[in-house]
Amino acid sequence: MGKRFGAKDLLLFLVLGAILVSVWLAMVQIDRQWVFIRETQQKLDDQTRDIAEIRRQLRRGVDLTERPTGSPGAGWSGFRRAAEAEAREDYARGDWLVSVFGDTPQRLTPTISTDNYASVVQQRVLDTLLTRDPETLAWLPLLASGWTVSDDGLTYRFRIRPGVRFSDGEPLTAEDVAFTYRFIMDQRIATPRFRAFYGRITAVTAEGDEAVFQYAEPYYAALEIAGQLPILAEHFYGRFLESADAAERYNNSTGLLFGSGPYKLADPESWTPGTTVELLRNERYWGAVQPSFDRVIWKIISNDAAYLTEFKNGDVDSYQARPLNYRELLADEELMSRVQHFEYQDARGGYVFVAWNQQRNGEPTWFADARVREAMTYLTDRERIVDEVFLGFAQTANGPFNPLGSQHNTELPVRAYDPERARALLAEAGFEDRDGDGVVESPSGEPFRVSFMYPAGSDDYKRLSLLLKDLYVRGGVILEPDPADWPLVLKAIDDKAFDAISLGWTSGFEVDLYQFFHSSQSGPGGDNFVTYANPELDAVIEAARAELDEEVRMVLWRQAHAMIWKDQPYTFLMRSARLDFLADRIANVQRVRAGLNWPGLWRMPTEWYVPAALQKH
Repeated sequence: MGKRFGAKDLLLFLVLGAILVSVWLAMVQIDRQWVFIRETQQKLDDQTRDIAEIRRQLRRGVDLTERPTGSPGAGWSGFRRAAEAEAREDYARGDWLVSVFGDTPQRLTPTISTDNYASVVQQRVLDTLLTRDPETLAWLPLLASGWTVSDDGLTYRFRIRPGVRFSDGEPLTAEDVAFTYRFIMDQRIATPRFRAFYGRITAVTAEGDEAVFQYAEPYYAALEIAGQLPILAEHFYGRFLESADAAERYNNSTGLLFGSGPYKLADPESWTPGTTVELLRNERYWGAVQPSFDRVIWKIISNDAAYLTEFKNGDVDSYQARPLNYRELLADEELMSRVQHFEYQDARGGYVFVAWNQQRNGEPTWFADARVREAMTYLTDRERIVDEVFLGFAQTANGPFNPLGSQHNTELPVRAYDPERARALLAEAGFEDRDGDGVVESPSGEPFRVSFMYPAGSDDYKRLSLLLKDLYVRGGVILEPDPADWPLVLKAIDDKAFDAISLGWTSGFEVDLYQFFHSSQSGPGGDNFVTYANPELDAVIEAARAELDEEVRMVLWRQAHAMIWKDQPYTFLMRSARLDFLADRIANVQRVRAGLNWPGLWRMPTEWYVPAALQKH
């Protein structure tokens, strides 16, 4: 007979368990103590730097009362709206603002990041010289307390306000502005997109407390591109210009994000793709109004259903509805009792398109022929896309300019769905149904198949691809949907390894086409990733960029619209309405000319807040 488990054994096991639990609790306690010690040491280091900076400023005779109290004066007018929010009776600081990214950003590192997700994060960490009023659209001072422009329009001087500091306490000066320009223009840094924007600037220098931008020739957006330059700290980023190897480390980095803005990464060097993006309040923020939220967080949720569930449960604070579920949400009385919603056409709203790759592996594709691209547009029933995919919450598009602006050429029609016209154009280009199977073939007999790439995880894109597949087959073209995760989409764009791809570009009140359609931007890293080239369009774009007379410039932009409409490098699909839901506890959400007064838009100081009684984090 085996030995029985007795009372002594039970007591032994209980004692052993108690010892193990005690050891585990001790380890947890030690770990917490180390965290506490580390945080305390960080605070002491921060305070030491702050005291040193105060002493340094006192020695220089800087007025430490520069930050205004009450209503900001003229030099602080960029904070006027935030100050008005702060003056409201129920205003309070605290709580978190939790949002969602549909895919993980691949990089947060400035200048080399390529997606809008990274840009949204950077708007809260990196400051610019100027901001905009979201209602009047007037330029307002931010890092700069004022600016002047020379009579010839070639020299812009920005006076850097005293007392501005980066999040580690180091002062931000005109030297950092000049460094930022040198950093972007250094050919070792993989930032061709930024160089496309700032290529017209010939020099940025520091003259005392002024940052001076010099242009070789007049440029209509000269104030905007100088005023919206995200300022990098030389003492943080300068090390990456010390050698080619250092520059390459920067080019391969993912989370080097450090600035003077209202928020910061807990560690400005450690963020990696796939992890939640979490920003902390910058306790050293120099602005007239301190940020309201303690933390700003973006969860990564690629599935629409999961995103909606998180919003309904109150785990995220905003939800951009899809047309398919918008009316359903409005009918949910319980949900509507605790959320606010906004339906609007954004004056800055972008467009969704299908891009036709004209060159692959250095060789022309079928889409290098403008007749083929036009045929694909005739096979695209945009009215059905608006009605069936977006349920009427969109408007058809026929070019890169917002119809609410003056750049849009109103004389250009939206091509109607016309499979017969499409087949005729394909036949002119040598594509015909040679074997009677309903599919057109190339002159060499290859069936016309198109791999159609789009971001995975979106129900709208999935439904769009199925509709296009049905439409294209009527013209003898086989569409093969190819959903891909966002990193693979970005790689395909960089490598030009796709047939057709559907994406969306954000927009503005006046759009510079140079980045997207000028032939010079078809090189590695450029946004003309379809390798489209039209010398006549290049000349018109260049003339428009140099024209300071707005009325004359609009005529040139409308000419450019007509050229793009003829060539169809993209099939422009539609511009969707914004269907936004926000948690009801978030106060001071306003409809403005720019859309909504989203925190961080144009680096605007945050106007949203949560009253103390409604805070939950």
